Amino acid sequence: MELRYIRDYLISFQRRLFPRIIERELKVKLVKGKAVVIIGPRRSGKTYYFFHIISRLNRNETVYLDFEEPFLKGLKPLDVLKILLEIFPEVSGTASKNVFLDEVQNAESWETLVRSLLNRNLNVFITGSSSRLLSREIATELRGRSVSYLLLPFSFREYLVAKNINIEPGLLEDFGRVKRELRNYLEEGGFPEIVLEEEKERILREYMDMVFFKDFVERHKVRSMTLARLLFNHIMQNFSREMSVRSLERKLASEGTGFNIGTLYRYVENLEDTVFIFFLRKFSLKAHERETWPRKVYLADTGLTRVFRISLDYGRLMENIVFLHLLRKLNKNPLLNFYYWKDNQQNEVDFMIKEGLKIKQLIQVTYASGRDEIERRETRALAKAAEQLKCKDLLMITWDLEDELKVNNKTIKCTPLWKWLIAS
Repeated sequence: MELRYIRDYLISFQRRLFPRIIERELKVKLVKGKAVVIIGPRRSGKTYYFFHIISRLNRNETVYLDFEEPFLKGLKPLDVLKILLEIFPEVSGTASKNVFLDEVQNAESWETLVRSLLNRNLNVFITGSSSRLLSREIATELRGRSVSYLLLPFSFREYLVAKNINIEPGLLEDFGRVKRELRNYLEEGGFPEIVLEEEKERILREYMDMVFFKDFVERHKVRSMTLARLLFNHIMQNFSREMSVRSLERKLASEGTGFNIGTLYRYVENLEDTVFIFFLRKFSLKAHERETWPRKVYLADTGLTRVFRISLDYGRLMENIVFLHLLRKLNKNPLLNFYYWKDNQQNEVDFMIKEGLKIKQLIQVTYASGRDEIERRETRALAKAAEQLKCKDLLMITWDLEDELKVNNKTIKCTPLWKWLIAS
């Protein structure tokens, strides 16, 4: 361990001026004896989120260690403790109270280090690359000594702040503007770098390649690049759609590309580990059936679709945005669960929101601007699900329609997507 580099690094960070930081909607809470873990896809802003928290703390009591730095990589727990307990007080004049460990997976025996810091009553915050520090690994390694939060790319509200756009929803002249910005958001996504930079397509392609090779192929030691690429492309192109691993196996076999079904399932699970791809389960009253396939596919950001896009499907983009918005709600209320609903007659509702034993809301998403554009199957499915699940709160998220519909003595509230995203 080069002490000279360590001291210079600590002094430099103490004096560092942070660039403009977009305040995120995610609010974390310290729990005594537990580390705060920020999980999220690559490039979603986890490091800048750290900087935002640090900017509100006493810098003389706060240590930030980025384990991507060459002289910090591979440090043993005793080395890091020496930095925190000896070198930092020498540099700052006070003992460390808050410890931020960025890309902590690069530290040797990081879980031992984190437990040791917690045992010393320090406030510990950690992040890792999406493929190396996942919630399941945290639960195993820290044995209940952490609370995890998910940080996704910008929400629509955060997107507007980043673009310095102030929308007054009550002003008629802002209606057109907010819809134009929402269309841009649907097409470009909310990765901070994409929102703030010009070379959007090039950067998105680099993101995709990085996730595919580093987080999927290299991490999981994928042997069949052919299957990996076919599966990755298939999932990316079929976002907001139902997917079955068995049907995918049959499709590949019909094209002369046969693979073991067990390998397919393993690859699909590995793709979900990247936190770039999510699979939504179908609701069933039976727990084991909720764990089976098919499931619906969603992406961590709609901008990713630009790499594979053949044509624009705003209905699917809207549905993906609604999924991500619901996912963010889990940070505030971990007891929420959501699924999609589908019966034997193929009536389908996009989202069913459940809290505890109560089904709170049913949501359908449609790219409609008027009553005549809403397909009958969408309202029929909502009414059938409401009857079966005994749910009265029925919401249809539209592009431009704000109204109430009556179907089979059921009231369906229609709300434009932009209004729902800003208000909820």
